[in-house]
Amino acid sequence: MKPIYLPLLAILALSACATESSQIITSPTVETAQQHYQGIKAPLSIGQFNDHSNASGGIFGGNQNRIGNQAKTILTANLQQTGYFSVLDRSNMNETKAESQIRGTNQKLKGARYVVTGDITEFGRKTVGDQQFFGILGQGKTQIAYAKVTLNVVDVNTSEVVFSSQGAGEFQLSSREILGNGGKAGYDSTLNGKVLDLAIREAVNNLVRGIDQQKWNPHN
Repeated sequence: MKPIYLPLLAILALSACATESSQIITSPTVETAQQHYQGIKAPLSIGQFNDHSNASGGIFGGNQNRIGNQAKTILTANLQQTGYFSVLDRSNMNETKAESQIRGTNQKLKGARYVVTGDITEFGRKTVGDQQFFGILGQGKTQIAYAKVTLNVVDVNTSEVVFSSQGAGEFQLSSREILGNGGKAGYDSTLNGKVLDLAIREAVNNLVRGIDQQKWNPHN
């Protein structure tokens, strides 16, 4: 092999190497997560989280249970992060009972005066675009995801809704191409989870604000 080919082979070998990268992304938390609440935590049970949005009958219809379960998981984490509540999740009752039996102990389940139920009232996506000078000077595309949720605090003794809070959020992903250059963003399914988390987090913030403003008392 002639020496002149050796540098070329070395360049090709380097260009064919795989690269790997990673980073830790800090997840947003509720407002009170960093305030170190010192009061007594009130037992709070989580009920059903239903999807009553128009999306449940459209392209997301087959994912209704998945979206509801995803929303319930987000709600559980956000309520726990507030520090105001001792969150009781009844979705793993069979698993916790079986584990208790394996340990040879009897369960001592804690009861709650209030149950929080949730509803996704609005949930959807759309894509909008624009062009500059018939697309010759560039074109752009924006994916928009929107969600609105409602939380109801229900008295288990009377079935009375003692407090309600809402939260809404919108996420956008934009890309622009100018004269053939620029990013081209494909469909991003993670926007659904991001906007759902945003809306639920704001609803939980409003739930805690209701306590601080003495509109309802979880200890009654």
